[in-house]
Amino acid sequence: IEDVPGVGKTLLARALAKSINCAFRRIQFTPDLLPSDILGVSIFDGKENRFEFKPGPIFANVVLADEINRTTPRTQSSLLEAMNDFQVSVDGVTRKLHLPFIVMATQNPFEFEGTYPLLESQLDRFLMKVSIGYPGVRDEKQILASQRTANPIDELQPALTVDEVLELQAVTKQVRVDESLVDYLLAIIAETRRSNHLKVGASPRASLFLLRAAQARARVEGRDYCIPDDIKRLVAPVLAHRLIPKGRRSAGTDATVLAALQEITDAVPVPV
Repeated sequence: IEDVPGVGKTLLARALAKSINCAFRRIQFTPDLLPSDILGVSIFDGKENRFEFKPGPIFANVVLADEINRTTPRTQSSLLEAMNDFQVSVDGVTRKLHLPFIVMATQNPFEFEGTYPLLESQLDRFLMKVSIGYPGVRDEKQILASQRTANPIDELQPALTVDEVLELQAVTKQVRVDESLVDYLLAIIAETRRSNHLKVGASPRASLFLLRAAQARARVEGRDYCIPDDIKRLVAPVLAHRLIPKGRRSAGTDATVLAALQEITDAVPVPV
């Protein structure tokens, strides 16, 4: 989630965790943060004469990496295994993470001093990059009224259990995607790799994430099948942050990338 301070990025992550009644941990990313501060560390127990593993905050269902670009690439990379394989390896021992496992990260688009660009391998592991934006006057007035005496999140009740979330994830993977839609999706991906505006196109992981996101959108819309719009509407949120425009060294959403994606989606024929 890339947006200015104060629009509710952290609140959104907390609300998500509360709505499914699961473990939530917030990690404040700073320049002195170490991988062990995230993953955990083995501490020697003198009484038992053995090392005991103290799990870090990564062992939660919803993990918020707050201001993720304020820590070093070495510490950023400690999330790679967790985000890809839902496990972490510490001192030669691999430990499975709790499912469902979701990493949400925040960064400020206008502060660059004391920050580090996110690794391309890290960006590619995020399903989407989104912004919350400023609320409208009516919505902001409602925010002020609802928080006059208390924070509504304190009274938020779970809407689902963890088991129900896992079941929904499994059901979403069964949403039907016609072969013509798969070809449509792959044609869009292929064009990102051929575009004159992009130095690096979308990866096979991006293809899979776009497919999964389209299936999820169909499910939210109450359908058990995908339509072209499920893919087309999610091209920018799913792909933009992974692509490297020509003339730049790192990936990131900018006007060049968004224009290239718009050009691609306009040019690729939509199946009927």
